[in-house]
Amino acid sequence: MVASKKNLKATKKFEQKHLKGVLERRKVTAKIKQKQQIKDKTKSKRSQDDEFFKGPGGDAEKKVVSKKPGAKASEMSVDDFFQGGFEIIDKAEPTASKPKSQEKTKAAAKLGKRKRGEANAQEDRSDGSDSEPEISGDDAPMGSDSGSDISEDDLGMSKSAMEALAENDPEFYKFLKENDPEALDFDENADLAEIDELSGSDAEEDEEAQPKKKQKKAKKAKEDDRELTQATVAKWKALMTETHSLRAARNVVIAFRCAAHLNESDDENPQRYSITDPNVFHDILVVALKQIPEVLQHHVPVKESAAGKVYIQTEGKKFKTLSMLIKSFAASIIRLLGTLSDDATLKLTLSALQPLLPYLLSFRKVLKMLIKTVVAFWCQPASTETARITAFLVLRRLTVIGDKAVREAVLKAAYQGLVQGSRLTNANTIQGINLMKNSAAELWGLDQALGYTTAFASIRQLAIHLRNSIVNNKNDSFRAVYNWQYVHSLDFWSCVLAEHCSPLKEAEAGKESQLKLLIYPLVQVTLGAMRLIPTALYFPLRFQLVRSLLRLSRATDTYIPLAPALLEVLASAEMKKPPKSSTLKPLDFATAYKAPKSYLRTRVYQDGVGDQVVELLAEFLVLWSRSVAFPEFALPVVISLKRWLKESRKKGTGNKNGKLGSALVLLVQKMEMNAKFIEDRRAKVEFAPKNRAQVDAFLKDLEWEKTPLGAFVVSQRTLRAEKHKVMEEARKEEDRKRAEAEEEDLEAREGDESEGASELEEEEEDDEEEEEDE
Repeated sequence: MVASKKNLKATKKFEQKHLKGVLERRKVTAKIKQKQQIKDKTKSKRSQDDEFFKGPGGDAEKKVVSKKPGAKASEMSVDDFFQGGFEIIDKAEPTASKPKSQEKTKAAAKLGKRKRGEANAQEDRSDGSDSEPEISGDDAPMGSDSGSDISEDDLGMSKSAMEALAENDPEFYKFLKENDPEALDFDENADLAEIDELSGSDAEEDEEAQPKKKQKKAKKAKEDDRELTQATVAKWKALMTETHSLRAARNVVIAFRCAAHLNESDDENPQRYSITDPNVFHDILVVALKQIPEVLQHHVPVKESAAGKVYIQTEGKKFKTLSMLIKSFAASIIRLLGTLSDDATLKLTLSALQPLLPYLLSFRKVLKMLIKTVVAFWCQPASTETARITAFLVLRRLTVIGDKAVREAVLKAAYQGLVQGSRLTNANTIQGINLMKNSAAELWGLDQALGYTTAFASIRQLAIHLRNSIVNNKNDSFRAVYNWQYVHSLDFWSCVLAEHCSPLKEAEAGKESQLKLLIYPLVQVTLGAMRLIPTALYFPLRFQLVRSLLRLSRATDTYIPLAPALLEVLASAEMKKPPKSSTLKPLDFATAYKAPKSYLRTRVYQDGVGDQVVELLAEFLVLWSRSVAFPEFALPVVISLKRWLKESRKKGTGNKNGKLGSALVLLVQKMEMNAKFIEDRRAKVEFAPKNRAQVDAFLKDLEWEKTPLGAFVVSQRTLRAEKHKVMEEARKEEDRKRAEAEEEDLEAREGDESEGASELEEEEEDDEEEEEDE
């Protein structure tokens, strides 16, 4: 009993003095263990990736580090080894220390898998295991850390090794030149050599090539490159079509790489093939872009599930060997895309990426650069509509088949590209920007969980910019909000939510969209942005944002109070005072977020603002033209408009703009007619207002175009479409005339320069004649 009391007392004392510290130490220890476990998992994953990219034993090679210039290849790390380029790593030692025959053996071991003399065959095999292959850094495919998948027997002799052999051992060099000149031909495309071993269908080609080998040996000793011909390309095409030859595919990839780096060859980095004929260039591009994916599909088929997920057997030796070809081909396509300007060739090149995407999922570095390149074409204002659509199809395909990390990378790159591509907005670029917004909105619905997180982060960032502009209201801080990129960002997110949160889409999916939770924050940010600077100078921006919210309200059946924002425009000083006449052109509100100061207080600007207010008010009210509560809903708007019309008729102070007054009177009449129409219909119903289902179903079967206000809106849309068409044609005609005038000015300027040059030549000739006479 006494012992138990002592234990209880000791326990309480421990809890009071030491328990808190013990628990904290345990938490710290648990966190350290957790971090260590995560670190071990990361290290294990990296080792697996290194083994995948570099082959077995890659990590063991990295452990040996030597930066001494005289270090042997066996003592160097993989990174140090590949930084050496064509430099000879294991230099031959003086002849006094080693027998001459041993030097010959080590030099011959570097020749790779070439035909050697029968007398030295056994000696080459015995000593070849100690030599290290040499690969040019320029030939290493993009995204790979080393060429460890290539066996040393498949590598040719480097150029520097050949020169060193001629200098250190001229007798052996002469022997090789007489008996095996092919052995001295260094191979700058050694990274694709192992593919030849997998091509079992090339036996007949090798047999046909045997009688001609002696003739080729003499030519190869003198030639640094080969002229590519259409016959050669046609031969490769036939081999890939009939037998899916990997050797032909390897040659096509090498030639395609030469075409992608055309006119970039020099003495240090010579190209394997030279291409001078435009027809050959076209043929090799078409053959590579169309046939290489077919060959890859034959040897490493892509399996796709019903959900769109793809699977490729990446564990076998064939894929590891073909990975060199895939990465080299993808890198060449990326390089080629930066040089193309023809629309048809650009479309073909971008289309060729789609069947290649499943193979590139394993190579994240190449994939990252590919996404960046494709997004650049998708968002460039100079790109044609065909190029934009083709680039978007590549991004969509990558989003469907990729994992979460790939999808997130595509979404972030697409949003950044959209923001950058919308910096310049005018009549020529607005169509391409709208195409980007409408196409990119589809990507956020492919994975709504990921789409929600990325959209939430972007909308939150927009809200932070708005808050900073409100809090720090000085030194033009509002310009962080009042710019095209901010406006297009808000409009884009309204496109995304309108696309995926509509009742029809939710009915098809059978569940409520996760993105629906973002409607409220987006509406609040947009309403705050449009009221940040409530001056007449930024009325166009207000109209831009009202259109975004109208789209969102129409698609999601969400009520957004937009009438007050429009009535504030009518109540402004700009619209109350009489306008002054002006000869300015009408302002295009579709491509402007800020009005020039010269437009303020002018009749042309007031007419344009009045048209926008009438149009947007009608579009807003027609959304609820079938609602059972429309009479009560429209009453405040009718009262406000009638009050404004009454004040505008006052003598001396009112607005004498008869065009605006007539438009508002007509709108008020249509609203009253629609309210009377709804009152007549709801007088016949038998349900009470608390019956929510019946209230929502009121006039749902009636098309909104058949209501009085709906018929008015339809007629106004038709008139605006015709007016816009006429204005667009006039703008194009004006652009055409301006271009012709610029061409004429350029021709006249060139003519004046040529005349001046001819006069100068005549003066020089006269001076020469005078000097001769003297």
